[in-house]
Amino acid sequence: MKKFFIVCAMILLYHTVNAQNNIKGKVTDINNLPIPGATVFLPEINKGTISDESGAYEFVNLPNGNITLQFSYIGYTNSTKKVILAGKTITLDVILQYTAIESEEIVITGGFSSTQHENVVKIEKLMINPFELKATPNFTEMLTKTPGVDMISKGSGVSKPVIRGLSMNDILVLNNGVRFENYQYSSHHPLGIDEFGIDEVEIIKGPASLLYGSDAIGGVINFIKEKPAPVGIVMGDYNMQLFSNTLGMTNNLGIKGTSEKMFAGIRVGQKTNSDFLQGGGKFVPNSRFNELSLKSNLGFTTKAGTFKLYFDHNKQNLGLVEEEAFGEINEQGRETKIFYQQLKTNLLSSQNKLYFRKMKVDVNAAFQNTGLIHFGEADMIEIQMNLSTITYETKLHLPVGLRSEYIFGFQGMNQTNTNMNNRETKLLPDATINNASVFGVLQQTITSKLTLQTGIRYDAKSLTTIELGEINANDYRPALDKKYGSFSGSAGITYNVNEKLLVRTNFAAAYRTPNLAELTSNGQHETRYEVGDENLKPENTLEFDISSHYHIDNLTIDLAGFYNSINQYIFIDPTGDTTTSGIPVYRYRQQDATIYGGEAGIHFHPVALNWMHIATTFATVTGIQKDGDYLPFIPANKLNFEISAQKNELSFMHDAFVSLNLTTAFKQNHPATDESPTDSYSLFDISIGAKIKVVNHFISIGLSATNLFDVKYIDHLSTLKEVNLNNQGRSFNVSLKVPFEVYNRTNHIN
Repeated sequence: MKKFFIVCAMILLYHTVNAQNNIKGKVTDINNLPIPGATVFLPEINKGTISDESGAYEFVNLPNGNITLQFSYIGYTNSTKKVILAGKTITLDVILQYTAIESEEIVITGGFSSTQHENVVKIEKLMINPFELKATPNFTEMLTKTPGVDMISKGSGVSKPVIRGLSMNDILVLNNGVRFENYQYSSHHPLGIDEFGIDEVEIIKGPASLLYGSDAIGGVINFIKEKPAPVGIVMGDYNMQLFSNTLGMTNNLGIKGTSEKMFAGIRVGQKTNSDFLQGGGKFVPNSRFNELSLKSNLGFTTKAGTFKLYFDHNKQNLGLVEEEAFGEINEQGRETKIFYQQLKTNLLSSQNKLYFRKMKVDVNAAFQNTGLIHFGEADMIEIQMNLSTITYETKLHLPVGLRSEYIFGFQGMNQTNTNMNNRETKLLPDATINNASVFGVLQQTITSKLTLQTGIRYDAKSLTTIELGEINANDYRPALDKKYGSFSGSAGITYNVNEKLLVRTNFAAAYRTPNLAELTSNGQHETRYEVGDENLKPENTLEFDISSHYHIDNLTIDLAGFYNSINQYIFIDPTGDTTTSGIPVYRYRQQDATIYGGEAGIHFHPVALNWMHIATTFATVTGIQKDGDYLPFIPANKLNFEISAQKNELSFMHDAFVSLNLTTAFKQNHPATDESPTDSYSLFDISIGAKIKVVNHFISIGLSATNLFDVKYIDHLSTLKEVNLNNQGRSFNVSLKVPFEVYNRTNHIN
């Protein structure tokens, strides 16, 4: 830990002097009229500004090397430009064109700051701000708007994202690019990240082990933090949400500011929710949850590069919906007193980008600590563990002009799990895990129509545990000393058939090592007794993806298909036995499996009604074992239809909108051996909202209703199905966002 702080301090103090690099220009429309208020953002160095009344913008004191600029303004196409800075001022004027369809965005999770049309695998980009008015107490639920993304849920507070039928340790969650470790192996543990202070979520559907290593065989979800304030401005926002179903309330307050060289911000939040009501009105005992969060950042930009520090704190108290609690909880409440889990996570990360002529170097390190406590009866702690993780990486970017770029990198992780205070149950043994990897990636624009991306990676991993329990005892676990090593790689192309149509294909080989729970579990975990297998082998997967994207001025169409062959797929399965106290016994096992499916989406704006938005998506996935049985936690096929209308000006309201959404889940009649078929259902949601100008600021107000007709239903991925409880019923929601400005440099210039 001491070394970590020393490294961070040395990086932040690093400074060199180079020639002056400036970029300036104007943002105009096709009629050469200025566009004031356009956002100009430099993603590599995390710096942005807003064009003035004449459309002019300027950046000064920039580092040498390749720089990407993104220009955006609501109602206009985004424009992306790349320049090479080498000690001079560059003038870059940009013309934005009006569009009814959302244009392509820059994405960073694929390793390169590139547009969607350049990536060989489509990276879904979910903007968080537009969804703040469609309130939900469950952040993971927001992600399910993306076709192919679902969630395993245990009520409103505990949920896990699912990508194309894979979840938990088969997908990787990143907190602003940092591998997030918080006992993610179990469906009973929460995501652990809240939605405030996050601008967007990038989702890779399919193997991403090349850049992120083991645990990314199913995909990656990267929660990207909000951009700094524009230069010369100190600003903030207050957010409040109310939920009728859970009697819930969310409060969040943030403030941030940026000077020419420095930026900083802090955000605090609180959530409280009582037991939720099922469809039909009955409450689910002990589904209550409470959460506190703190997020802060500090950084500065010099001619040498950009240096950033982030600190996140998250504390959650989550009721456990299990039969032991049902007899003791007789009324809806919000305070967790019995049968609940508490997770406290602290994450400190240092993220830095150094520029040396045309070369860029990323030097990143992070320390995170998660404390997990399971409470039984009042004040009785049954399980107490602590997970400490250090991650570090160095990535060298070697561009060759503007058409190609190489990345060579090294990544490492050191992790320790410790049982605390000799509690009654030790679900996992004390353990140390180390991982080291090297990789190389090439992105090459071969022609104006064809882009290639390929690479290879090698991971070496060790896992050692301490002997736990007495020999011959039922819960005895011997000491383990495991070593793993494997190559992974991928190759893919994007072909632009013409200006309207592109096709992507990608082939990837990836692997995942068994996690600590799969190897060593031997004890009761909530409603079942789980047993691991120390002889489990690594999973190996081969996946082929193909997708196409078609777009014209008022229409986009997306189609995607995938076939994933997994050797030695690991999952938990009932044995048919019970303990002496009648608890069912489950054991981790593995078998070859295949997962295949696809997604489709249409987004349409009628030419004569450009204020109307119509979108529909469909997703299907099938998971089957070699012996013909179906895999667990495979979501039902889903169809989503949305129609909305928006007016920029409506009386005293701005950006007023109304949105109607219908989601249909088809019958899931391919259950695993411990599952049962799940009936189909349809849910109807409605939301309205607008911005109202108050003293030069636009306050956002929204009203929404989810599951408007109070449908009684069970989702196939709801673990409440085990105790015969339905999903959440109707909820009326209110949301409010109040922005404010503390300081604006332009107002103080004489």
